Amino acid sequence: MYLIGSDIGTQGTKSVIVNEKGEVLAEAFREYEVITPKPNWAEQWPDVWVKAVFETVKEVVEKSGVSKKEIAGIAISGLYGGSGIPVDRNMQPLRPCLIWMDRRAVKETEWVKQNVPKEKLFEITGNYVDSYFGFTKIMWIRNNEPEIWEKIYKFITPKDYVIYQMTGEVVIDYSSAGNLGGVFDIRKLTWSKEMCDVLGIPIEFLPERIVKSSDVVGRVTKEASELCGLLEGTPVVAGGIDAPVAQLSAGALEEGEHVAMVGTSTCWGTVHDGSKLAFGLVNYPYVVYDTERIYTFGGSATTGALARWFKEQFGESETIVGERTGISPYQLFDKEVANIPAGSEGIIVLPYFMGERSPIWDPTARGVFFGVTLYHKRAHLYRALMEGGAYALRHNMEEGLKAGLKLNDECWIVGGVSKSSVWVKIFADVTGFKMRQVASLVEAPYGDAFLAGLGTGVIDKPERIKEWVKYRDPVEPDPENKKIYDRYYEIYRELYERTKDLMARL
Repeated sequence: MYLIGSDIGTQGTKSVIVNEKGEVLAEAFREYEVITPKPNWAEQWPDVWVKAVFETVKEVVEKSGVSKKEIAGIAISGLYGGSGIPVDRNMQPLRPCLIWMDRRAVKETEWVKQNVPKEKLFEITGNYVDSYFGFTKIMWIRNNEPEIWEKIYKFITPKDYVIYQMTGEVVIDYSSAGNLGGVFDIRKLTWSKEMCDVLGIPIEFLPERIVKSSDVVGRVTKEASELCGLLEGTPVVAGGIDAPVAQLSAGALEEGEHVAMVGTSTCWGTVHDGSKLAFGLVNYPYVVYDTERIYTFGGSATTGALARWFKEQFGESETIVGERTGISPYQLFDKEVANIPAGSEGIIVLPYFMGERSPIWDPTARGVFFGVTLYHKRAHLYRALMEGGAYALRHNMEEGLKAGLKLNDECWIVGGVSKSSVWVKIFADVTGFKMRQVASLVEAPYGDAFLAGLGTGVIDKPERIKEWVKYRDPVEPDPENKKIYDRYYEIYRELYERTKDLMARL
């Protein structure tokens, strides 16, 4: 039997088809844009996601050449959809989805801080408040778009909207519900009527059916089958938020195992029993053992996005050379920075180019190049951006350790950024953790395919993921570089503290 996994990302959707041993037979990708009508606003229409999932699923089925009858099921994961898509009773979208990257709900965040005791919010939900969380974005729509608010039937997450288009079923999984923050009771594993009332969010706006990530939630309809290339009746499995599904794709099941998913942004996470929750990080149910284990993660808003920004603004020649030779512009940048010493000879970057998520939770934070002189070249700036991304990862790891979470001395790393051996080495040197790349760079769609196997009974237990995943040799931290980075990291932390008020004024 064969299994399909599809992951809806912020900048593109990827689908894969695998066999029962976890061998990838085919993959497909579709890219799209984020709508940014104002600074710090980020939204997307859901039809982009539906089209991308249906097209990539159809493509992997055709590429693989497998019989459709032998496809046991499909699971779908997705970006954190922030508010979710507000839909009317006909399930028609009323406006674009305010995705995780959107930071407009500043006034709503302040209102919660002033009116809801943080101890209360943390005790019920396991999380605090920030404009990152979906519940503040929902409040923003209520406060600013009353004509839309009046028509809302439900808020649906990105991947659950695609599931609805595929099956006609309205569901939400535990990880997606918990990641809304504010309105989900992390202990009782259901919506909190108390918090909904306090925050002014009608509980009926939230999907009633909360499921496990490995539950079969519906079957492909006749209409959807014609568009996505799967047989009518093919089981569809719930999936989850992309970060914990990518965590699963790296084989993480036990306490102490931790994974850095480094793509456009960074999501670093670990799994535990929930007895220790880190206040500065995000906490919600994991995608296997959903009702017993908690996934705690820290998220830096920009990592791969820093490299992409640099390429688009300053990498015209590398882009042209890349087009002619087939070599990625990022590989060319890697060659340039390989000879720049640790610390970029005195440049420190605050990588807050889209505000910042954990652990500082500051939507007004901004990017900073600090220490630039006429001596420095373009390669110094690029390396300093890479180091800034690594400092942000270390900051999140330290929050986890401070809360008493156990972390093994080896961190598994997945995502597009892990293709850069230079960047992986920087992550190791800055954090002091060994970095072990997962041999397959498929990440979340691979975890989805595994969840599809669990849900359909093709795979009997979560532990089988260990048989699927293959790792490369770990990249060891260099003790001398670590000493240099320790000094720079102190300045990095202090630089933000000394400039955050100026950033807010700016």
